[in-house]
Amino acid sequence: MANIGLGMAALGRPGYINLGHAEDLEGNYTIGAMRRRAFEVLDFAWESGVRYFDVARSYGRAEEFLGSWIRDRKISPNEIRVGSKWGYTYTAAWQVETPDGVEHEVKRHELKILKNQYGASFSQLGSHLQLYQIHSATLESGVLENTEVIEVLCQLRQAGLSIGLSVSGPNQSATIEKASKINFDGVRLFDSVQVTWNLLERSAGEALVKVADTGMQVIVKEALANGRLTSRNNDPNFAGSMERLKQVAKDLDTTVDALSIAVAMSQPWCKIVLSGAATVEHLQSNLAAGQLKLPSGIETELKDLIENPAEYWDKRSQLSWN
Repeated sequence: MANIGLGMAALGRPGYINLGHAEDLEGNYTIGAMRRRAFEVLDFAWESGVRYFDVARSYGRAEEFLGSWIRDRKISPNEIRVGSKWGYTYTAAWQVETPDGVEHEVKRHELKILKNQYGASFSQLGSHLQLYQIHSATLESGVLENTEVIEVLCQLRQAGLSIGLSVSGPNQSATIEKASKINFDGVRLFDSVQVTWNLLERSAGEALVKVADTGMQVIVKEALANGRLTSRNNDPNFAGSMERLKQVAKDLDTTVDALSIAVAMSQPWCKIVLSGAATVEHLQSNLAAGQLKLPSGIETELKDLIENPAEYWDKRSQLSWN
C-alpha cells in the first residue's frame, strides 16, 4: 500500500484554494504564527511516521519553513525525502486577497526561472532536496519541448538529483505519456510524476498504469479535491453525493477524507498520497486512511461520483483563494 506524505501548499502562505483554509489559519497570517503552525503540523507528521514532504517555490515560505524545521530537529538527509518544484513564482506578497490583476502565482517554464528557482530551493533545503519537479507541466506550456530546460534537468539528474514533474488539467494523461518518452543518453529523464487523482477525477488512471510499469513513481496530489471530498463541502449540487460518501464512511467507521485518501492509496500504481492538511486535527484524520481496510469493489461502487475532466477542472478553477 502507498505511503502518506505531507504537501505544504496550505502551510506556507496565507491564501490557498482549499475549502476552509482561512478557518484553519484562524485569520492569523503573521510569519511567526504560520511558522509555528507549520512546525506543529510537521512535528505531528514526523511523529506519525510521515517521511515524504512536498514543497514548491510558489508555496510562499514553505521551503523556508521546512528547511528551518529540518535543521532545528537535526534530521539527516537519509532519514527524510523532500521534493520541491519550480515553474511558478509566488506573487501574492503574503496577502489572501490580491489587487485586481495580480495573481497569487505566475507560471513560467523558462530556463532562467529554472536556474534561479533551483538555486533558491537548494539554499533553503540543501542536500535534503532529493526530488526536483516541473510544477504543473502541460502540453500547452511547451516545457517538455524546451531543449535548454531538458538539458539542465538532465545535468541535475546526472549530479544525483531525482527529476519529476507535476501535471494538472483535463489533459494530464497526454502530458504524462509525453514526459515518459523523454530520454537522455538512453535513460528516461523523469523518475516520478505527481498527478491529481481522486474519486471525482480518475482520468489519468490508464496512463499511470503504463508509466508505473516502466518504473516511474506516482505521487497523488489533491486526493481530497481541495476539500470537495471532505465534510466541508456544502455545495447543494453535491449534497446527494456527499450524503452517500458519509454513509459509506460511517459504515467503515471512518471519515470522508480518510475514505477518499484510502481509495487513492489502494491504487496499484500509487507510491505516495499527499495530505494537504493545515492543522494537526485534519492531518490526524487523513492519516487514518493508512489503517483503513477497504471492501472489495468500493471504487466501482462509487464510480457515479466521477466528473467529466473538463467539468472537474472548471470547478477547481472557480475555487476561491481564502
